Amino acid sequence: MLHKLEKPLGSTRKARRKGRGPGSTFGKTAGRGQKGQGARGKVRRGFEGGQTPLHRRLPRRGFTNIFKEQFSIINLDDLVKRPALAEKSEVGVEELVEANAIRNARLPVKVLANGELNRAVKVHAHRFSRAAADKIKAAGGEAVIIEG
Repeated sequence: MLHKLEKPLGSTRKARRKGRGPGSTFGKTAGRGQKGQGARGKVRRGFEGGQTPLHRRLPRRGFTNIFKEQFSIINLDDLVKRPALAEKSEVGVEELVEANAIRNARLPVKVLANGELNRAVKVHAHRFSRAAADKIKAAGGEAVIIEG
């Protein structure tokens, strides 16, 4: 229950009262040292006094392929397990959307071979893995590629 939540013991500490005299160990300069930019003004995170900061000295890594194709993925076992698709002899993108088998209806649909198909189904999709197409044909069905 949210109204009964409490912080664990020792998770918070009292703030240090800086600049309150020599007895506090944070008097006079308040832990900022003597003179200089850090003692006077604000210094942004990662600032190294004019030296090129570490995050700019290190090389960039990785690569983003701007031509990568994204698909809505459906496995063969989804065609068997989902009750809305189990009785249908022909399955297309509209049926997959109605059965909530794919998340994004705007992306092209790709069928993968995870699972076993035990009945003849005519499946309409934009792409098929080679193993998925073979399993559909072995079960007596048909893998129809949608253009576009």
